[in-house]
Parts: sequence; structure tokens; C-alpha cells
Amino acid sequence: MPKLVLKFQNSVLKEAAVGEREVSIGRSPDNGLVIDNPAVSHYHARVFNEEGRLMIEDFGSMNGTFVNGQRVKMVALKPGDSVEIGKHTILVADSRETGDPFFKGGVPRPAAPKINETVMLDTKERREFLQKVAAVGESAQPAPARVKVATLVVKNGKTNQKEYTLSDKLTVIGRSAMATVKLKAWFAPKVAAQINRREDNCYYIGAAEKVPTINGQPVIHPAKLSSGDIIEVAGIQLEFVYRD
Repeated sequence: MPKLVLKFQNSVLKEAAVGEREVSIGRSPDNGLVIDNPAVSHYHARVFNEEGRLMIEDFGSMNGTFVNGQRVKMVALKPGDSVEIGKHTILVADSRETGDPFFKGGVPRPAAPKINETVMLDTKERREFLQKVAAVGESAQPAPARVKVATLVVKNGKTNQKEYTLSDKLTVIGRSAMATVKLKAWFAPKVAAQINRREDNCYYIGAAEKVPTINGQPVIHPAKLSSGDIIEVAGIQLEFVYRD
């Protein structure tokens, strides 16, 4: 049967097989895969088998569930897919064991729907999970089909990626191991600046070891970011944008 491998950076934290019973994912300790991070909802998502397909469903979480980099609410998974929740990654492992829903009688199952196709199911397990979500006060409605996602695009400077999705409440720019935007320059500060997502879901950048600028203006006090703003700090240039 297929299994889910929960990872943080290069460390494997836990593995969970998906058989007849679904695997719930979230911050609460009664989930099958527990992710202890404030950016993760108590009951964030679940993975389950339905008619020979492995499915993942997000339960309207604030920070979303991403499959291969695209935000989803409910889609089919296949071996090799990467699920991103907060800063954690869940890999879908391939398996050819007897009874594997991906292979029936040695013949691959029909192709899964494309990532942007939504499959709406109504099962007993889904209804029970929705009741759990509602009990902890989180939205029990599926996430909207199109959600704007805050993103930092590297325009200039040495960083470990070209783009960063701002999925956490706190985004650190610096050389620290815990930084989201990791600076590669040898003398870069451990924490050059910080971006916070506030309760109104707006993003504010503030100084740390360096004073950043927005569109050429120094940021002395935390300043709200708007789509298209150009941030410069510690030798790098970033564009803040909202992506659909």
C-alpha cells in the first residue's frame, strides 16, 4: 500500500501507510501525521483511498495545502508527488505490494485527474473529519478554487531559491538555518529582516540586523507590503507579489 513520508528539510520525521483508514494531517496530537507548527491548522488535511485513487483534501486551512507547488482543495495523488504544508513536505512513496490501489493485477490504474481538477466526495469519514474541524473553530468550508498566495521573487542577489511562498506567519530573511529566505553571501547577517503576516492577512516587513528599503524608502518601523513592491536588504532585491 502507498505511504506518506513526512519530512522537514532533509530529515524524515514519520511515515504513515494509507490503507482502508485515512491519514489525517494537522497540529492536533490525534492526527495520523502530526505537524507541530503554528502555521498548520489543528485539522489541516487528510489523505484517503477512494475507488482505487489516493486522494488529499484540505479543510479550508488558512495557509493552504500545496501539491507539487500548486494550492489545492481536493485532488488525486500519485507516487512521487510532493505535498507542502507549512515548511514541511510529505512525499507520496511508490509501492507495488499486493493490493496496492495504484496497481491492480500488475496494470497501472487509470490516470489521475489533472492537479487543477476538483473531485468532490461525500463519505462518512469526510463528514466525521469536518465535524472535528468545526469543533476546534476552524472553517469547515473547502478553500476557494483560486486563492492569491503571497510570494517573494528574487530579482538580484545570492539566495538558495528564486522564489519563496510566504506560507508562515513569520518569514525570516538571513543566513540563519531557520531563515525562509536564506542568504548565501559569506558575511550576510543571520537575521537581516523579518516579514510578518498579521490577523488581517496583510504582510508587514520590519528591520532586524539591517534596515530594508521598500521602493527605495528605508523601513524604520514595520511597513505594509503591496503587490509589486521592491524590497532591498543585505545585498539582495526581492519583489513582493500575489500569485493566483
